[in-house]
Amino acid sequence: MTAAVSRWMLAAALATAGVVAFSLRDQFDLPALEAAVGGLGAWGALAFAALFATGTVLFLPGSIFGLAGGALFGPFWGTAVNLAGGTLGATLAFLVARHLAADWVARRAGGRLKQVIEGVEAEGWRFVALVRLVPAVPFNIANYALGLTRIPLGQYVLATAISMLPGTAAYAWLGHAGRSALAGGDEAAIRYGLLGLAALAAIALLPRLIRRVLTRPAAAVPEWTEPAALAEAIAGSDPPTVIDVRSPDEFTGPLGHIPGAINLPVDALVADPGLTGAARDRPTVLVCLTDRRSSRAAAILLGAGHQRLTVLRGGMKGWNAAGLPVGGTTVPAEATPREKRA
Repeated sequence: MTAAVSRWMLAAALATAGVVAFSLRDQFDLPALEAAVGGLGAWGALAFAALFATGTVLFLPGSIFGLAGGALFGPFWGTAVNLAGGTLGATLAFLVARHLAADWVARRAGGRLKQVIEGVEAEGWRFVALVRLVPAVPFNIANYALGLTRIPLGQYVLATAISMLPGTAAYAWLGHAGRSALAGGDEAAIRYGLLGLAALAAIALLPRLIRRVLTRPAAAVPEWTEPAALAEAIAGSDPPTVIDVRSPDEFTGPLGHIPGAINLPVDALVADPGLTGAARDRPTVLVCLTDRRSSRAAAILLGAGHQRLTVLRGGMKGWNAAGLPVGGTTVPAEATPREKRA
């Protein structure tokens, strides 16, 4: 039997089983599941997990199994059993799709589809987690669709199990609450039901939260320059403004300062970024003892609208270590005109 024939036979068997399962879907309710696993004793949990996995492969609604698991095994063990069955079913569907059609899709995909697949593969487990936490694509369809990519199996399984946990726990709590209500345990049912609904509400808010995180503009990051490059720029026809953010005592201390530098301590810049005045529109290099305070000052100034900021890597220690010239006379901050404010 050739590989192609075996693939077609597997696909036909799955399709047949799926049609049968869909036609009998009305019989997959809590009493039927309880009857199927209730008499198996300690093996009941394993049998239920296997049924859950089979149902996932055959496109049966996972919510039925999720609620039934909580009703049959309680909120804690129900979550564990449901997570095992759901993850196993998702993995089997992933492997089936990869075996049946991943190579064919890889050969035939082109244009926009190829770009999408490559983007998904580049994100790997992050995309899997996103699909699980933000169920824009139905769970059963996503399992097969992800199998058509080259996402590593280990990443897929781990991201699926972790990302399914909140929703799985919510359905188990709700299933247990419903079972308690039917048994007359009204107080417990209310408690478990509220917990389950709270978890589902939190999951419903995840898409908005994730969109906010993904669309949040990245914080501006200053560029860096080395002492030799800065010395060359200072000697050029359009030298940058050099702002030394150390204290005045350090500015005139043993390490000296870069000739022509302006002394604006970092605390003063934090309090009033406008002190830089006209330097806002010019290439500006920030300097301190090393580069920690200058990096902090750069973050403040970038937030205030400066666009052309550079931090001297290694600060005055690096400048001196490179044997570059230093000055010992303080240059007043007024050397840089301040912007007029009303």
